[in-house]
This record gives sequence, structure tokens and C-alpha cells, in this order.
Amino acid sequence: MNFLSAFAPQDLPLIGSLFLIFCSFFTSALTAAVGLGGGIALIAIMAMVMPAAALVPVHGVVQLGSNAGRALVQVKHVDWLIAVWFACGAALGAGLGGAIAVQLPGAILKAGIAVFVLWVVWGRAPKLAHMRKRAMAVAGFASTFLSMFFGAAGPIGGSVLSTLGLTRHQFVANQAITSMMMHVFKITAFGILGFAFAPWAGLIVLMIASGFLGTLTGSHLLGRMNEDVFKKGFRLVMTLLAANLFLQASGLL
Repeated sequence: MNFLSAFAPQDLPLIGSLFLIFCSFFTSALTAAVGLGGGIALIAIMAMVMPAAALVPVHGVVQLGSNAGRALVQVKHVDWLIAVWFACGAALGAGLGGAIAVQLPGAILKAGIAVFVLWVVWGRAPKLAHMRKRAMAVAGFASTFLSMFFGAAGPIGGSVLSTLGLTRHQFVANQAITSMMMHVFKITAFGILGFAFAPWAGLIVLMIASGFLGTLTGSHLLGRMNEDVFKKGFRLVMTLLAANLFLQASGLL
């Protein structure tokens, strides 16, 4: 226990650190199996035990490690053209988000993302395969910009990816690589703004390690899942995420 205590930040009790390490495994497994959802689930859990000032930056580093591991496992399915165009938008989104000193209204952001997600999943979403460059650049900008304030804006990129006609393995791989890029630019912006990551480094390392084990578990489930089950699971997770965002926006959660 003394070993684990050395990794626990002073601002967080040891039991809280152990709880987050445990949750990192399961949220990473969820994302690897269904494509996304783990990031928002994890930040919602972290918000219950962590100081608000550290929440978004620490979550960003943990998610960077989680998405990097998932991208590595699924690298053969990555479409690098999608990744490059997403990165172009993400760089602009992080720069603009970091330059804004006033916190944007969280309730409005959460409700807006929820509406967008439900529209894409259940509405008549446009097929963007013929304009994937522009679509992914816009997704990169919007998700990275919003993640500077909201923390987990992965459903935006995932919603756009879902319109590109990708297989389940391609979707998971490209969601991983684009989310990884989003967090790289976000972490860089927070570093420039002066956030001190060092006190949280031990917890971050252990959460990334447990998250990678979760990624391996979820990836195994993905390989055994048929296309129809995957699509139903994707819709279910996205709908639950949207409902969660609405509850947070209304103050009921």
C-alpha cells in the first residue's frame, strides 16, 4: 500500500486514486469494444473525486495514453488521410480554445453536443464519405475546441466518423487516432497555460497502464462481435451518453 501511496497525489485520497485506476480499465474496455463512450464515462467519474482545476488536464493525459494504446492495437485499420485532416482542425481548435479566458457555459455545451449526437445517430445524417477531408477538419476543430472546456468531446468526432461508411474496426481505429491527436493538442495548450502536471504523474501512469489492459480486453471483444451487434451497441452507447449530457446540463446529475 505504501508503494501505491507514493503514486497518489496529495490532493486526492489513496482510496480515490485506487478507484480511478480501477475505472480506467473498464472505461477503456468500453471504448475499445464499442468505439467510444469511455472518455465521457471516465471524466464523469473523475469529477466526483478530483479537484475541478485538475479534472480536464489530467483526464486529457490519461485519455491520450488510452487512445494511443488503442490506436497501436488497431493501427492497420487507420486511415491516415482522415487523421491528418482531423489534426489540422484540432490544432486550430486548441489554439483558439486556449486563448479564451472566460469559461464557456458548460450547460449549453453539454446540451448542444447531446443534440448533435442524437441527430447523427437517430436522424437522417448526411453521408460525408465524398467530403471526408472537410468533415474531419471541422470535427477536429470542434471537438478539440470544446474539449478545452468540457473535457470529453469525443462524440463529435465519433459522430462524423460514423457517417463515412467505415467498418467497425476502421471506426474504432480512426476514433482512437483522432481522439489521441485531440488530446495531444489540448495537453500542449494546458501546458502553455501553466498547468502543473507533475503532482499527478504517478496516478496518470497507473491509470494509463490499467487503461491499456482494458483496451486489450475490449479489442478482443470487438473481434468477436458481428457488425449488427456493433451498430446496435454504438447507438445504445451514444444515446446513453446524450442522455447523461442532458441530465448534466439540466443540473439533475
